[in-house]
Amino acid sequence: MNFVLLLLGGFVLGSIPIGYLAAKAKGIDITKEGSGNIGATNVVRVLGKGPGLAVFALDVLKGFIPAFTAQRLGYGPEWAFAAGAAAILGHSFSPFLGFKGGKGIATGLGMLMGASPFVGLSAFAVFNVVLGLSLIVSLASCFAAMSMFIFAIAYGDPIGVIIPLFILGLYIVWRHKPNIERLVQKSEPKVGQKPGEPPPDPRKPRLIAFGVALALISAVVIGMQYS
Repeated sequence: MNFVLLLLGGFVLGSIPIGYLAAKAKGIDITKEGSGNIGATNVVRVLGKGPGLAVFALDVLKGFIPAFTAQRLGYGPEWAFAAGAAAILGHSFSPFLGFKGGKGIATGLGMLMGASPFVGLSAFAVFNVVLGLSLIVSLASCFAAMSMFIFAIAYGDPIGVIIPLFILGLYIVWRHKPNIERLVQKSEPKVGQKPGEPPPDPRKPRLIAFGVALALISAVVIGMQYS
C-alpha cells in the first residue's frame, strides 16, 4: 500500500508542468512557442538560459525524489526505478495539460540518479559527448536514452532493471519522433538556435559539453574505485 502511494506521489510530482508554469509567469504560453514542448530545451530557446537551467534542475528533481525515496524506504532497485518512471509518465502525460507534456529526458535523468547513480552519470556523459559532437539536443537525448540499459548491464543491475530501462529508452526515442523527422530533413535546430536564425558559434557549447562529459566520466571512475 505504501508503495502504491509512492507511485501515485511520483506521478503527481512528475505531472507538475514546471516549464509551462515558468513561461506562464512571464505571460508566455510555452506550448505555442518554439517547438511547443514544455521541456528545458524549449524554455532555453524561448526564455533564455537562466530559466531553462532552472526548469532543467527542477525537472530532474521530479524524477530523483520518488526514486531516491523508494531507495531510502528499503525498496529494491526495480521499485526505485518504477517510482521514478511514474514521475516520467506524469511529466509526459500531465493531467494539468490535458495529458500532454514533455519528453521526459531531465526527469529520466533524475530517476537514474535516484535509483542507480552510476547509470545516470554515464548516460548523462553520453548525452554530453553526442551533444558536443552534434550540437543537437534531441540526437544526444536519444543516444543517452538507449545507452541506459547498456550501462545497467555493465554495472550488474538486475534484469528487472535492465528490461524496463530498454523499454524506457525506446519510449523516449518514440517521443522524439518529430525531432527524428527533422533530423532526417536536416532541419532540426542546434543548441541555442532560434527559429529562422543561423546556428550560434559552436565553440562555447562544445567546450561546455565536453567539459561536463569529462567531469561525469571522472566522477564515475572515482566513484567506482570507492564503491
